Amino acid sequence: MTVSVGPAAVAQRLRDGMAGGVLSFPLTAFRDDGTLDPDGYRAHVAERLAAAPGAVFPACGTGEFFSLDEDEYRQVVTITVEEAAGRVPVVAGTGYGWAQAVRFARIAEDAGADALLVLPHYLVAAPQDGLVAQLEQITARTPLPLIAYQRGQVAFTADSLRRIAALPNVIGLKDGHSDLDRLQRLTLAAPGDFLFFNGASTAEIQARAYATVGVPAYSSAVHAFAPEIAGAFFTALRDHDHGTVDKLLRDFYVPLVELRDRVPGYAVSLVKAAARLRGHRVGPVRAPLTDPSPADLAALTALLTAGLDLVGASL
Repeated sequence: MTVSVGPAAVAQRLRDGMAGGVLSFPLTAFRDDGTLDPDGYRAHVAERLAAAPGAVFPACGTGEFFSLDEDEYRQVVTITVEEAAGRVPVVAGTGYGWAQAVRFARIAEDAGADALLVLPHYLVAAPQDGLVAQLEQITARTPLPLIAYQRGQVAFTADSLRRIAALPNVIGLKDGHSDLDRLQRLTLAAPGDFLFFNGASTAEIQARAYATVGVPAYSSAVHAFAPEIAGAFFTALRDHDHGTVDKLLRDFYVPLVELRDRVPGYAVSLVKAAARLRGHRVGPVRAPLTDPSPADLAALTALLTAGLDLVGASL
């Protein structure tokens, strides 16, 4: 069961966790026939937790939330809570329209999650009043603290940020736009205890830039398959070891992003393929995503081997 009680307690645990480690987004394990692999997922989550993340976010974008039915979602969140055992906060993904988001929220609550990450709503663009109303509807129907995720068609103005920050259960914002001008305006508009973190696809690339506008915390897809690299980067960034940061960016993260950008969906597919290369039983991605081509998998293998060598680890 969850350790924290109330939004303020959850926010403080997240704040403490973000100061000490990256935010981990585990991969949902599927068998070759596309069915959920609970045992494979449990092993994967246990390994992520052993690498000391600041918090763990099951069933979010990297975890293919959009591909899970409600029973699968329940299993994923329940396993994560069981494995975390109160050591770190568990923030489950939810999304679609508010009515469906509430169904997932109630499942996450029953499973013992500490909070929810509200993923961008499905398909349509919406005005600012609608973006605020989406969160109003969800927070009115669940006691769990909410973190809003702005990405794609969701982008809050400073006025809207003030409105959502005033809602009783909204404790933070994950940013995936990387518009630092807009983000700076949002951080200035928010109350002092409001949480922000960098949620760019490969957040390490922009971690230093985000820190300059007061957002040093970030999620790490690399933590899902190479916590040695993710940990080395986090430590170097925290210690202002710019030489190591530059080397890891130049020789691993930038080439990874260039490979990721070859095919839509590789932000998840490459991460899952890299985890399989490390021996994790996470299986393939589900359609509409596709697994990497043989040529791209070979390039990923070479890059991962080189990246691990940079930090004294091996494939």
